[in-house]
Amino acid sequence: MQLQKIDKARYRNHLNKVIAACVASLTMGSLGISQALIAVFPDADGSHFHWNLLGVMVSVMVIGLVLKKYRNHPFMYEVNYVWELKQALNKVTRKMPKLKKAAQQGDIDAMLAMQFSYSGSKQLWELDDNTITLDDLSIWQAQLDTLAAQYQAQLDLAQYNESTLKKF
Repeated sequence: MQLQKIDKARYRNHLNKVIAACVASLTMGSLGISQALIAVFPDADGSHFHWNLLGVMVSVMVIGLVLKKYRNHPFMYEVNYVWELKQALNKVTRKMPKLKKAAQQGDIDAMLAMQFSYSGSKQLWELDDNTITLDDLSIWQAQLDTLAAQYQAQLDLAQYNESTLKKF
């Protein structure tokens, strides 16, 4: 995955609309399905938990299928990009202890993966207005810059490929 420039206002607008549509769909779908099932299959003791649960589960599955079907729609571009970015960053984060150790020993691929993680995290945190941890990120980036200078490494994000994580 390559980092791309994302319009924050458009991303927030589309994300809010997608969330609102999902919440509304879940509410209406689960209530509609469960009420229909209760009307068709009433329970004498008044416990309809299983029908309510089934209504929620069916609604969640339908919402998931709709999101999957329309994930490549132009309206979903920014939302999908952030979703994929979070997944890519998660893969790097799981390998971070090994990456840091390898970077200390001069492994360029490890440094490049760390650079991707730091750059992607910065973009993600700025898009989500999560600026509390940006100070820590600056410290980590400075440490990586020092390592890159020490080993004379050029960390070009265009060279990053997720497949390099397999060796760590």
